Amino acid sequence: MASEYDLSNLNVLLVEDNKHMQLMVKEILRSFRIKNVRAAEDGADAIKELRTFAVDLIIADWNMHPIDGLEFVRMVRNDSDSSNPYVPIIMLTGHTETHRVFEARDSGITEFLAKPVSSKGLYQRICMVIEKPRQFIKTKRFAGPDRRRTRPTDKTNKGRRALDMDDGDMSQDEIDGFLN
Repeated sequence: MASEYDLSNLNVLLVEDNKHMQLMVKEILRSFRIKNVRAAEDGADAIKELRTFAVDLIIADWNMHPIDGLEFVRMVRNDSDSSNPYVPIIMLTGHTETHRVFEARDSGITEFLAKPVSSKGLYQRICMVIEKPRQFIKTKRFAGPDRRRTRPTDKTNKGRRALDMDDGDMSQDEIDGFLN
């Protein structure tokens, strides 16, 4: 990762229904000198917040009601009245099963961060958004950052088909490997 960034002017929307997790992530963001953080308790509240808050980054939990994180991401990416369909979105979740990582990727997230969250892990994901932006793709079936981060080779492409995957939990390193 590059040297420390000045993140003080970022506008961040945190979409998290757990108050304790909200507080913890806000404190981590404050430690990065990010001053302007707004929180929403679910995807419906977050959509309302996006109408009045020009966000630079969204950090969204997966498991919320009535609108969960994946549905929220799809709404941000695909709704015709979305204020910023290109905004980077970091999915923050404890759901690390292989099929869930791919489901999150395929919904249009920019980065994936497994819980429990750490300052280092969150900072790395923010740095990835800054240092390695990906082209935005919009088709009939997908809207979001290009899911392919690198050109596939025989070595990197081996085991990437759905039939090759088991459905156990993945470590953050394994998640990063599949998303790279």
